[in-house]
Amino acid sequence: MNTSNFPQDGYDPDDLLHLSAKRILVTGGAGFLGSHLCAALLAQGHEVLCVDNFFTGRRSNLRPLLSNPRFEILRHDVTFPLYVEVDEIYNLACPASPFHYQHDPVQTTKTSVHGAINMLGLAKRLNAKILQASTSEVYGDPTVHPQTEDYWGNVNPVGFRSCYDEGKRCAETLFFDYYRQHNLPIKVARIFNTYGPNMHPDDGRVVSNFVMQALAGKPITIYGDGSQTRSFCFVSDLIDGLIRLMGSAEDVTGPINLGNPVELRIRELAETVIRMTRSSSELVFEPLPQDDPIQRQPDITRAGRLLDWAPQVPLEKGLETTISYFRKIIAATQGAAEKG
Repeated sequence: MNTSNFPQDGYDPDDLLHLSAKRILVTGGAGFLGSHLCAALLAQGHEVLCVDNFFTGRRSNLRPLLSNPRFEILRHDVTFPLYVEVDEIYNLACPASPFHYQHDPVQTTKTSVHGAINMLGLAKRLNAKILQASTSEVYGDPTVHPQTEDYWGNVNPVGFRSCYDEGKRCAETLFFDYYRQHNLPIKVARIFNTYGPNMHPDDGRVVSNFVMQALAGKPITIYGDGSQTRSFCFVSDLIDGLIRLMGSAEDVTGPINLGNPVELRIRELAETVIRMTRSSSELVFEPLPQDDPIQRQPDITRAGRLLDWAPQVPLEKGLETTISYFRKIIAATQGAAEKG
């Protein structure tokens, strides 16, 4: 045995951890979910290559990770091929909020489809395990409630949301075709509404919208009458689910729903945010956007059975952390404006 790489005066305990460490690629790593995933993987002792084109991802999300010698950032658009050497791939690259993915719908579709093709090609070359971050949007405006993974969905293929919905559905198709045709080890997670620190304050999603409006004392905008439902999962629970799925047995390919099964009306969420921020904001109602789902609630039976996973963070505890994060964002923005 070559002992030249071992310390001569004893073992560093961290060395034992690094013996099982992997080099892991996270596409979309500067985004909301990606930045939390990068942090969690680093905490487990892995090397992490974060790839992002910074269209919606933010460098500020990665600032706490920059001093870690096992962390690397590469600016790259996944619609172009990528040539790197890694052991595992988490493919999270794609704008996830309607405000951002509808800004350039053609590019959104290309990110989902071409991005999947390029990352699957990379995984095939390396024989690397690859996880696709899919979405509950593949169910569209569901006619089955709650949604199970064997439900095929009710998606409008020509609507304003279809660039995201159908792009993700096509990505799932590609993943399972690579699995069947090339025996590629894959994992597919269908992610339901997730919230927490590192959300973009202007991303247009309901939690960030409500919290930012409440903290500013502005009217809280509800689309529709507020009776439509969503299920909100705190980000740490979601990341735990992704990592468990990646580490699951080879025959566990998914798709697997990851989300909080506790259903909540949108109006109830708004009222909870107003109460927790002690805001004077009033509720205002606007027409419901086209194809906006009336109900969204995951059945997580499969995740519980195969991953031993279920959300642990109650809504109000998660909202408390999220509100604190946005307070800091607002304070920092105001401080920068005063200095400027």
